[in-house]
Amino acid sequence: MDWNRLLSRVRLGMTSRRAASEARTDFQRDFDRIVFSAAFRRLQDKTQVFPLSQSDYVRTRLTHSLEVSSVGRTLGAKVGDSVIRRHHLKGVYPQDFGATVAAACLAHDIGNPPFGHSGEDAIRLWFETSPTGQEVLERLEPAQRQDFLHFEGNAQGFRLIARLQSPDNRGGMQLTCATLGTFTKYPRASWLDGPEPAGIAFKKFGFFQDDADLFTEMAGELGLTPIVPGVWRRHPLAYLVEAADDICYRIIDIEDAFRLSQLRYEEVRALLLPLAGEDKVAPRLDRMNDPKERIAYLRAKAIGNIIEQVHEGFLAREDAILDGTFTEELLDVIPSAALMRTLKERAEAEVYVSPPVVEIEAAGFEVLGGLLQAFVTTVNDIAERGPGASAKSRMLIYLIPEQFLGYSRQPHPELYRRVLAVTDFVAGMTDSYAVTLFKKITGISLPTG
Repeated sequence: MDWNRLLSRVRLGMTSRRAASEARTDFQRDFDRIVFSAAFRRLQDKTQVFPLSQSDYVRTRLTHSLEVSSVGRTLGAKVGDSVIRRHHLKGVYPQDFGATVAAACLAHDIGNPPFGHSGEDAIRLWFETSPTGQEVLERLEPAQRQDFLHFEGNAQGFRLIARLQSPDNRGGMQLTCATLGTFTKYPRASWLDGPEPAGIAFKKFGFFQDDADLFTEMAGELGLTPIVPGVWRRHPLAYLVEAADDICYRIIDIEDAFRLSQLRYEEVRALLLPLAGEDKVAPRLDRMNDPKERIAYLRAKAIGNIIEQVHEGFLAREDAILDGTFTEELLDVIPSAALMRTLKERAEAEVYVSPPVVEIEAAGFEVLGGLLQAFVTTVNDIAERGPGASAKSRMLIYLIPEQFLGYSRQPHPELYRRVLAVTDFVAGMTDSYAVTLFKKITGISLPTG
């Protein structure tokens, strides 16, 4: 793969190009388009780790995405500066790399459904086990079936930014192909006619069958190398998005757990101090009195050190990344890999399974399953029976926004696309809205006049 093509400013779906501006680059425009999108704004009420938290400190998907974007900008600029010098690239600057990675990081969780990763599991489980979901799957083609059985927030994210936001435009938000490619951690379809390639880039899928044409167009513009039908090499900068996300959630989830008293100060200090560099931080740390400030200081220093290690790790493996033979995560090949792995294992053992997290995530299975049951039944009933649809279906259809049905409120005649529209609707909900709507349509909570 070639860096000049990988940094393409061509916007997906646009036939003409705007003149370049020195004051505000195309990649900075991508960042701004994401910030002002409704889908990004909804992240303020979507779970990061602690669902529906009453604390005003705990991070949401929105604050997490902003932090990941900040780390990604630094990583991208550092790598960009080195790559430009190494390859003598012309007409491109370190801040272009930084802005591209920052924009992709900003959107990296934009497709996640309510209730975090358990929300993805809830959608998959409904299709796999409910009678209505199974009936839908039986009527679909194999590739379409896999989109629902393995529902993936990353693919939903590509769908959001490339189609659902600004749906009147071909290409949706019409971001640059460079940003879209950097965003796509998993450049493959959900169903492959053959064995799956090995490597971290292919453990999940990155686009739905309905969006395959858009992904193929983007990949062609960037010169992403095809491997087998439905699979492409990963954009090199996607490794930095992955690293920025992992740096933030591994280190910051531990900090959040301390602030919620799930881990003691001594435990968190012991975890972060080696990452921060004990010799360098000890003098200042000893002068701090507030334990919260001490942990925040350790967190900041740890992130800074890991950023530099990832920068060096990327450069050492750039050739393998460009030719597609690198198959690991960058965090697994840095000097602090074992320490970072310990953070993840500690969070999985003590934080992610704490009662407040598990109780609400378990309820999420009922909420999302109930919403899918109600609205998939509704759109199928109206599409297939028309005026003979049940009174309940003819009423519930008005709870689905027009953007998922069209102004006629007539579900798509094709089963796959109308059910996909329902998953678009449900996956786009905030945690609070999903709970409120579920309570209303099931009669648990009734609106008052």
